[in-house]
Amino acid sequence: MNILAIECTHAALSVAVKKAGIVFELKSADWRKAAEALVPLIEEVMSQSTLKMQELDCVAVSSGPGSFTSLRIGMSVAKGIAYGLGVPLVPVPTMPAMASSLQARAGSVMAVIQARKGEYYYAAYISGDLSSGIWHDEVLRGSAMAVAAAVEAGCVVVGRQLDELLPFLAARGVASADADFFSARTLFSAAERLYSTADAATLDRVVPDYRQTFIPNVGKA
Repeated sequence: MNILAIECTHAALSVAVKKAGIVFELKSADWRKAAEALVPLIEEVMSQSTLKMQELDCVAVSSGPGSFTSLRIGMSVAKGIAYGLGVPLVPVPTMPAMASSLQARAGSVMAVIQARKGEYYYAAYISGDLSSGIWHDEVLRGSAMAVAAAVEAGCVVVGRQLDELLPFLAARGVASADADFFSARTLFSAAERLYSTADAATLDRVVPDYRQTFIPNVGKA
């Protein structure tokens, strides 16, 4: 299966192509300039793979939660490509994808994504379930203190830009890991499993998982 994957939900930007089992991936430091950087990055990784757009079987996109603007940009670009090619768009939930990318021996993994300053999205998953492609859809939102209080014994917390959260985790003796390894290539496994549920005819139903309300001229609520 030939898949194009896009991950730009928060604090990083990457695209990857899986061609006959071989992965080509490019990353960019211009995460906050996703609108300008994403399409050129896709063109470059497609060129490296020597795969033609018409040879793609589907497009996968990290669907959130995450940055409101980056989610919108990533989903719009992914949807445009899928629509133009007439192939399915496979949305992959960001939280379980991030958690499953952590190769840990922990009994459980908690994925954490900053919602706004001082507030986080968080969700805990059983490692065995993740390795079997099983996950729930319960994502909570709260302060650093709330996140730390929700971590159970033996759980590893994984995320990006968690500096404010780390002292609370350390106070409880909770292990943490930076999610630098989470990127577009991480989406392939879930995309292949979810491919059978995707339909090119239902592209309009695929939307970003914002998990928050954005009010113009006010911000995120």
